[in-house]
Amino acid sequence: MEHLISCENVTKEETEEIINLAFKIRETIREGKKKFKALRGKCIINLFFEASTRTRTSFEKAGKFLSADVINISASASSVKKGETLIDTVKNLDMMHPDIIVLRHACEGACNTIIPHIDASIVNAGDGCHEHPSQALLDTMTIVENRENLEGLNVVIAGDIVHSRVARSNIILLKKLGANIFIFGPSTMMPRYPEALGVKVLSSFEEVAKIADVLILLRIQLERLNAKKVFPSLREYATFFGLNKNRLKMLKKDAIIMHPGPVNRGIEINNDVITSPKSVIFNQVENGLAVRMAILTTICGKKNKLLEELNA
Repeated sequence: MEHLISCENVTKEETEEIINLAFKIRETIREGKKKFKALRGKCIINLFFEASTRTRTSFEKAGKFLSADVINISASASSVKKGETLIDTVKNLDMMHPDIIVLRHACEGACNTIIPHIDASIVNAGDGCHEHPSQALLDTMTIVENRENLEGLNVVIAGDIVHSRVARSNIILLKKLGANIFIFGPSTMMPRYPEALGVKVLSSFEEVAKIADVLILLRIQLERLNAKKVFPSLREYATFFGLNKNRLKMLKKDAIIMHPGPVNRGIEINNDVITSPKSVIFNQVENGLAVRMAILTTICGKKNKLLEELNA
């Protein structure tokens, strides 16, 4: 794996290898070890043009736990503020010989645009409404942990589907692993041609509750709506599409609830749902660190070296 741009390019075998490695990493970290030598001498640049807490921090910690040299750059601190183009920015950074550039950008296809111009590997940490492959991998790890087999599993993704890169990556990857994908939310936030994605649209929460083995809730992408009025109010959204205590009781006994964060409490999900036994939202964050360590190690070709440390 030279780059991680889209879940379209990640095979079932690669997914399984990354997740299995991530489980080993997480177990070792839980035992108290937080420093590995696998990426010593490697350089990773985290280049983020959009706000981020979980993704940026976990990529930074992943690199540091693996002993890589990690450099963090935000848009506000880059020469883009002075008018420099994205290609010029990454070309200049590439001349400093990093091994990996982790890029988050508001424009779809930003990673594909810069690949021909640099020698470093690229990891897509989210490009506009397009994809977020590392999130899909950590979500898959979380589902596997709780449900083991994805084959035939019913996964419902609820909320702002059309603007969500998380939804798109999860649909691609989970379908590849044999899951059945359903979507639910306001009609104004549904893709125009859901059948092209291989998903089925649900029309009520009663339908969701009846079939969902996994319910992935999404944040409303207010920053991508450009002042468009896609529903009357946040209160109305919460009333018709939010997950509250009463709707929680309607779900299957063994259903799990997920959310990529950040969570808008009281809108797509209530406080008592977040803290319920069905919620694995904070487990996703822990798994995210392990998955991103596995991704960086795999791209740098140091998987065997890390496995030696994990098995020592």
